[in-house]
Amino acid sequence: MIRSKKSIALALTLVAASMALAGCSTAATDSGSGEAVAGAPDWCGPKEISLGLLDGYGGNSWRLVTTNAGAEEVAKCPSVVEYLYADGQGDVQKSISDIEGMVAKGVNALVVFPDAGEAMLPTLKKAFDAGVVTVPYRVNPGGADGVDYTAWVGADFVTDGKNWANFIKEQFPAGAKILFLSGPAGNSQGEDELKGMKSVLTDPSYEFIGASPFEVTNWDPAKTQEVLTAAIAKYPQIDVIVSDFGPSLVGALPEFTKAGKSIPALVTSDGNVLGCFWEDNNAANPDFKLFTVATGTDNVRLAVQYAIATATGGVVPSSTMFDAPVFENSVSGDPSPVQCRKDLPGAIYLSSGLSADKQAALINK
Repeated sequence: MIRSKKSIALALTLVAASMALAGCSTAATDSGSGEAVAGAPDWCGPKEISLGLLDGYGGNSWRLVTTNAGAEEVAKCPSVVEYLYADGQGDVQKSISDIEGMVAKGVNALVVFPDAGEAMLPTLKKAFDAGVVTVPYRVNPGGADGVDYTAWVGADFVTDGKNWANFIKEQFPAGAKILFLSGPAGNSQGEDELKGMKSVLTDPSYEFIGASPFEVTNWDPAKTQEVLTAAIAKYPQIDVIVSDFGPSLVGALPEFTKAGKSIPALVTSDGNVLGCFWEDNNAANPDFKLFTVATGTDNVRLAVQYAIATATGGVVPSSTMFDAPVFENSVSGDPSPVQCRKDLPGAIYLSSGLSADKQAALINK
């Protein structure tokens, strides 16, 4: 699943090149606010701009797909005549330097995945104060719209938590012991998901075990296996695992088999590798129910739209919140049974707006 910065940069080269050609073929001029370029989406205004997309950590397949979904969205607007990408590689100081470097180059708009949360806020504010349209997305960096950055484009993780909790209540009406895994310590995604779950699972018979507010995995498969192995040894009963990055669990789930236990119910986000793992293992694991929400690779599209609209004079989207729908339910099949494309790489996301074939081409590079 892990992809290097080099492979991400290579995958983006073709998209960036096609955007440059599109930009050169369009004689766009700044003729005011709220106007759209003919043949482009209404959020694409007439003012020509440069745009940078920045990851705090770009080194896994989810980021590869997300980054290319963002680039695909940017390419819809010919007014973006220059597109730049940077990967912070999990290093906060590099992430800060990447933003500062793009501001120094005169980039007009920035779309930022601020993995480090509030540690990124002062740098985002500096960019915003310098006149750059600054749109952090998905992870909340703190601060306020219009004060510290242009707008934060979040995802409705509270609703994800509620959807997960409703499934848990349906399958475990008498209560359950729940192990919750999320990404880096303090990330707003995990905190919001927990808030949503606890708003539904109010009965004390639903017990969250493990570290509070969640077990830290950094969304890394190796770290996830380490955490889950320790949890299996520590807790004799785990009824449900909740994870906001399901594919990272696949390498760790066989630890239950090693311990002579059935894989428990899994409530998470989707991934082809996970769906195929469920297909291959559910018959031998009677407790292995699977419920997923869309993994959210398209959150970036709304952030891109917002940044471009603001910078080019297009129509600004009415919402700053991305809603990820429920995707798979192995019990009811509603809205979909578990999906698996064994003819394609495991490290793709069938819920994504980026086509499965395009994702496969990226992963196979």
